[in-house]
Amino acid sequence: MPTVSPSSADAAVEARVFWLRFQKEIAAALIILILAIVGFAGYRFYTYRRNSTAADLLGNAKTPQDYQEVINRYPGTPAGASAYLLLADRQRNEKKFAEANATLQTFVDKNPEHDFVPTARLAMAANLESMGKDDEALSIYQQVANKYPNTYNGPLALISQVPLLKAKNRIEDARKVCEEILTRYRMPGSQQTEGTRDDRMETVWAGEAMRQLRSLKPPEQPKAAPPTANTAPAMIAAPSAAPAGPPQPAAGAPTPKVRKPK
Repeated sequence: MPTVSPSSADAAVEARVFWLRFQKEIAAALIILILAIVGFAGYRFYTYRRNSTAADLLGNAKTPQDYQEVINRYPGTPAGASAYLLLADRQRNEKKFAEANATLQTFVDKNPEHDFVPTARLAMAANLESMGKDDEALSIYQQVANKYPNTYNGPLALISQVPLLKAKNRIEDARKVCEEILTRYRMPGSQQTEGTRDDRMETVWAGEAMRQLRSLKPPEQPKAAPPTANTAPAMIAAPSAAPAGPPQPAAGAPTPKVRKPK
C-alpha cells in the first residue's frame, strides 16, 4: 500500500495554511485583476464604438457646421482631427484664409504628433501667400523644410520657396534652394560601369528644380576692366622719324660754299 512521503504532506499542509491565512487578500487581488481586464476590454469597446460613430458622422458631414459638430462632440478621435483639416479646406475655398489658418493652428496645437501636421503647416503658408503675407509664408516653408526633410513635405516646402524668392529678386537664394533640391532629392539609379558616370533618375522635385533654374537669370559675371594702352616710358620711346638727307639751313642764313676737288 503506497504511503505519502513526509515532504509531500508538509507541502500540502503549508499550502492549506497559506490559503487560510491569505485567502481574503488573494481573493481581492483576483477580483482587482478581473475588474482591470473587464475595464480594459470595456474601454477598448467604448473607444471603438466612439471612433466608429465619429467616423460615420464625419462621412455624412457636408457643411462647416457639420465639421464643427464632429469636432465638438468627438474630440481626441481620428475623425475629430480630420474634421479640422476638412473644415480648414472648406474655409479656404470660401476665401476665409484667416479663419482657415486659425482652424489649422488649433489642429496643430491639439495634435502635435499627428502625421498631417507638416501638411497643415504648408496649408497655412499657402493661405498666408493668398493674403499677401509672403515673409510669413516663406518663414513657414523654411521651418517645414528644415524639420521634415525626409518626408514628402520637405521638398515641397523647398520648391515652394522659389517663387517667393524670385518675387523678392533674391535670385541667388532661389538658385541655392534649387541646387539643394537637386543634391538631396534625386533617386540613385543604375550605372552602366562603376565609376564611369552618374546615371541617377530625377525625381519630380529635381525636374521642377531644374525648370526653375532655367527660368532664373544667369549669375552676373564681374565686369572686366577696359584694356589700357601699352605706352612706353619717354626714355625708351621710339624716336620720331628723322627727315631724309642733310639738314637744311635756316631761312636767311648764308649758304656754305662747297669746295670742289682739284
